[in-house]
Amino acid sequence: QVQLVESGGGLVQAGGSLRLSCAASGSISSIYRMGWYRQAPGKQREVVATVTSGGSTNYADSVKGRFTLSAISRANAKNTMYLQMNSMSPEDTAVYYCAADTLFLRYWGQGTPVTVSS
Repeated sequence: QVQLVESGGGLVQAGGSLRLSCAASGSISSIYRMGWYRQAPGKQREVVATVTSGGSTNYADSVKGRFTLSAISRANAKNTMYLQMNSMSPEDTAVYYCAADTLFLRYWGQGTPVTVSS
């Protein structure tokens, strides 16, 4: 089992920045990839960015050049990663979910809401 705890969401003005954090605990040795997904009201959940345990990152086209995902750091029996979001726009408003992939399962965090005002 893997437990995920997110933090850092909130309200920001257009053009501003936020940093989201995700801490994974439990069977973290089984995690090969972590990522952030988001779901806006009335829309399907979509991938924002992912990072593998080897450090390879991928970004959605809509966030390239604005969002930066850190490598997965391991300390104190936790895997932690950060999503730095810059130059934010109202289109970034959504609930952001952290996810961790193991060989057989994807685990989800509870989600943290992000609202960008115009």
